[in-house]
Amino acid sequence: MPSRESLRFVLAALMIAAAVALFTQLQAIAGFVAFRLFGLARGSRPGAAVEFFVFETPKVLLLLTGVVFVVGVLRSYFTPERARRLLAGRREGAGNVLAAMFGVATPFCSCSAVPLFIGFVTAGVPLGVTFSFLISAPMVNEVALVLLFGMFGWKVAAIYLATGLGVAIIAGWTLGRLRLERHVEAWVWDIQSRPAAEASKRWADRIVDGRAAVREIVGKVWPYVVAGIAVGASIHGYVPTNFMASIMGRDAWWSVPLAVLAGIPLYANAAGIIPVVQALLGKGAALGTVLAFMMSVIALSLPEMVILRKVLRPRLLVAFVGIVAAGILCVGWLFNAIL
Repeated sequence: MPSRESLRFVLAALMIAAAVALFTQLQAIAGFVAFRLFGLARGSRPGAAVEFFVFETPKVLLLLTGVVFVVGVLRSYFTPERARRLLAGRREGAGNVLAAMFGVATPFCSCSAVPLFIGFVTAGVPLGVTFSFLISAPMVNEVALVLLFGMFGWKVAAIYLATGLGVAIIAGWTLGRLRLERHVEAWVWDIQSRPAAEASKRWADRIVDGRAAVREIVGKVWPYVVAGIAVGASIHGYVPTNFMASIMGRDAWWSVPLAVLAGIPLYANAAGIIPVVQALLGKGAALGTVLAFMMSVIALSLPEMVILRKVLRPRLLVAFVGIVAAGILCVGWLFNAIL
């Protein structure tokens, strides 16, 4: 009689095979649902919106589940406590690079990254280095990258990775050089960091970590994915191309600052905003403008500013917003100029 472990392996293999089969047939399924099941006309606005929604929703969720599982397993080798010890021994520059790269591996939204930011500060990590983490964690994580790759291909994903890390590293280094530690609220410095115990794990335990990451991350973000794709489907089907091109095109220099200002009051994670980005690009918006909009929504959201105000005094908070916004503006203008 097969063991329980063997049955689990067979079940996992069958689930993977079913997911791959579903993934390869999504375009046909979307067309069937939109044009045969619902009876919508090809080329019509409702038909385009429904086809977009039916195609993108399972595609994104399948990609997200697979990547989050793999990253959950890999992350079990690199805990936040190890990151604290590593970053605490680094000076600015190298520390900014390491902190930004660690932020890529942490699937936090802008608000949930703040507690780990506090932990880094209290562990003796330089303030500018912690800012590099705080910027990259929500803006450049595996969720954002897998969605960008799935929707736009590896070139756009690579562009976003490079520019996001650049903004995080340069902005963090700049903030560190300003020596604004005195503008961190006093209660943060009073917290004593207690190192957590780290136990070695077996491979089976790491698989469990991967499954737990899927339950925690995908379980939290799937409503945002569906909502974002629904908004994107509406834009894809109903918003005129000329209208989007006129306000977010590459020819209007003011489109990038306007996109950044429009994104700050909003609050969404990568899972919710990337389907909207896809629809905007499909309607004629310029890549640099749309990337600037996405970065401002994810990294400079108003809820994040409210939480950070409990940690940072106004002068430091204004410096943080201003420097990060300047970096995002440069990204938008640069890519509108060269692409």
